[in-house]
Amino acid sequence: MTLKMGRIIVAAAVLTGSAGGAMAQDYRGWSCRDLWVERNQIYKDAGFCFRTPRAISYFGNGGCMYDRQADVPLSQNQRRVIAEVTRVERYMGCTD
Repeated sequence: MTLKMGRIIVAAAVLTGSAGGAMAQDYRGWSCRDLWVERNQIYKDAGFCFRTPRAISYFGNGGCMYDRQADVPLSQNQRRVIAEVTRVERYMGCTD
């Protein structure tokens, strides 16, 4: 097992334990790109207006309603997923 894979497994185990008994997604083996898409798709679905060229190019801004992430209405579960994905992205050293 490589060091990177070991870190991902540890991160996935931590995430699974942090879901408060609910079933958590196992992000083990996900690429930085896949994690970025997962996180930002939640914002897109909720009406966030992206600012970065990368996000605008990938998701577009059609139908967006919220300029600030803090204003986007998200469920507790969506916030939990975003937090988990963000932790894994940081742990893996992903950059936007």
